[in-house]
Amino acid sequence: MNDSERDFVGYGRNPPDPKWPGGARLALNFVLNYEEGSEPSIQDGESSTETWFTESSGLNTGVLGRDLAAEGLFEYGSRVGFWRVMRLFQERSMMATIFGCALALERNPDACVAIRESGFDVCSHGWRWIKHYGLSEEEEKEHIRRAIDSLERTIGTRPQGWYCRYSPSTNTRRLLVEEGGFLYDSDYYGDELPFWTQVGGKPHLVVPYSLTNNDGQFAAGVSTGDQWFSFLKDAFDMLYKEGRTQPKMMSVGLHLRLVGHPARAAALERFLDYVSTFPDVWITRRIDIAKHWMSVHPAPHN
Repeated sequence: MNDSERDFVGYGRNPPDPKWPGGARLALNFVLNYEEGSEPSIQDGESSTETWFTESSGLNTGVLGRDLAAEGLFEYGSRVGFWRVMRLFQERSMMATIFGCALALERNPDACVAIRESGFDVCSHGWRWIKHYGLSEEEEKEHIRRAIDSLERTIGTRPQGWYCRYSPSTNTRRLLVEEGGFLYDSDYYGDELPFWTQVGGKPHLVVPYSLTNNDGQFAAGVSTGDQWFSFLKDAFDMLYKEGRTQPKMMSVGLHLRLVGHPARAAALERFLDYVSTFPDVWITRRIDIAKHWMSVHPAPHN
């Protein structure tokens, strides 16, 4: 598969054995999306205030000028939600991945310190939480470069993974490969295992992400923590059962301004406690999944 083709077949009926460490049935990766402070806003040059993935999604579309309610809903994620969610993981000594928007992290140095201390890996979520498919090629190249430079300053390490907001442009993957230094991207939703693709004649690893096992469902109809917990548990149980013969990976996407609220955080806490009772589940960082795949299933030779 190259960067201009679509693949409707994938691994098909015989997916590879990922050989997860310890013979795990499932690789489970939690992603904390740190976006608050990088979203479209009037202060940063846009014509309106972002409301998506907040309590006001679609409600205040007629606001002229700054939407102060939406701004506060975003700020909750960095002021409160981040610390609550970090506590839940650290109390259980669980690893996770940060999808970090560079500008957002610049605006909260204390969160950057906490991330560095946590040992969580940081996958670049772009310079800003904007629609990459709307950028010109030159603009996107500049955003990639600015994100790398910024995260090196705030986190102390260069990001080795990349994930756009919802949809990459048709140029994104090629630009990442041309930039170099990225081990993988997660701009894909069509599989439950990593896979190799070809970009400009070079092998490139894709570690798929999920908008399904994601707290974005709270902005799309799920209203209670019990509903969301039940959904995640069913997904986990199915993958765990299948993992006896066909191990897969499960990504769980978290947004600090959503799951960071107490009633939703309670559901996350129940799910963390539930999965911790299974000894043959590898709860790990995204970079570790990528490195494992590169080691056990190296890029095929042309």
